[in-house]
Amino acid sequence: MSYTLSTLSNKLRVITVPMEGVTSATVQVLVGAGSRYEEAPKAGLSHFLEHMIFKGTKKRPSALEISSLVDSVGGENNAFTGKDQTGFYIKIQKKNLALAFDILSDTLINSLYLPEEINKERGTIIEEINLYEDTPMYKIDNVFFELVFNHNPLGWPISGDKETVSRITHEDFVNYARRFYQGKDMVLVVAGKVDQKEVEDLAKKYFLNFSEGEKEKFLSFKEDQKEPRLKIEYKKTDQAHLYLGFPAFSVFDPDKPALNVLNAIMGGGMSSRLFTEVREKRGLAYYVGAAADLFADSGMTAARAGVNLAKIEGAISVIIKEFERIKEKKVGEEELQKAKEFIKGRVSLSLESSNAQAEWYGERELIQGKIETPEETFAKVDQVTAADIQRVANRLFAKDKRNLAIVGPFEDEKKFKKLLSS
Repeated sequence: MSYTLSTLSNKLRVITVPMEGVTSATVQVLVGAGSRYEEAPKAGLSHFLEHMIFKGTKKRPSALEISSLVDSVGGENNAFTGKDQTGFYIKIQKKNLALAFDILSDTLINSLYLPEEINKERGTIIEEINLYEDTPMYKIDNVFFELVFNHNPLGWPISGDKETVSRITHEDFVNYARRFYQGKDMVLVVAGKVDQKEVEDLAKKYFLNFSEGEKEKFLSFKEDQKEPRLKIEYKKTDQAHLYLGFPAFSVFDPDKPALNVLNAIMGGGMSSRLFTEVREKRGLAYYVGAAADLFADSGMTAARAGVNLAKIEGAISVIIKEFERIKEKKVGEEELQKAKEFIKGRVSLSLESSNAQAEWYGERELIQGKIETPEETFAKVDQVTAADIQRVANRLFAKDKRNLAIVGPFEDEKKFKKLLSS
């Protein structure tokens, strides 16, 4: 896949990713700010602002006016918030490309943040928080992040909580957008039936009104774990949900490809070690898998599962055993190659849409300051050896670095602490 990268005079980066065989395009703007850039009293502001962006501008004063305009050409618009970025996109037919540029630039710089809209959306977000609180499969994510990234904004829920969301005001939105929504920390990426000149001409027309600004700093996470840690969120459930994982390294670490292959071996499909040992052989869980989440300064890697309440101790024991086994014995060549092909296949399938293409290229430029194409990623995956897998496993899976988060009807911590130290 070919792409081009250019920079406007206000330092906003523009990426063009042409795709064959499609008639549409995704126009996406990524901003280098998310929940880890917030202050505790206003936690959830990044996410709240993301909700407010399509609620009205000076040019288009209402949310209905914006949504009707997108709907009238059969387009779709959406947004998302992460720990270190916020994204906004419109997917549209090629002939309406200029409209997508117009709407996105207008909403990102001219949103009104009307008090009545803020109050309505506040209620929506509080209901979203309630949904996550009431859904253990979602809740467990926040419990684990709070455990691993203790006392750091990385550990805070992206949506904030009801108290912090209730305190956010019109002025907070205006000040936040002024601080973060600026050229030096934004990436505009267009993927689909597009060409470089058209994209760059439209970018100059619609996005030069953003100030250059400066990249803001976040509170770095200093990992200093010295013993296993446990966090149980008591909740009456019929199934327990758990994460068992470890602090990891940053997205820039050269061991990232090896960790990705390792996680594919551990929990990357229905023939992975965890799926086979926990679900297929023993029937201890409905879902089980493994993944990593890496940031600019740190990260985490973990197994996650939804398990039978009465068999949770057995499931934890098996997961720990698999983490230890991959440290002690090199993986075989057949299993190693299968994991590599699994990664390449899943990535290739995911990138068949222009949305995914835009996110792939934009996120890498925004977070890493360098685009790595899928082909370059695959080449690094192919270079991973069995020795690399074992070395990274021993680097990360230390007993004193274990973290166990559980959502379920459990009050006795002793049995879980014993398992963690075994």
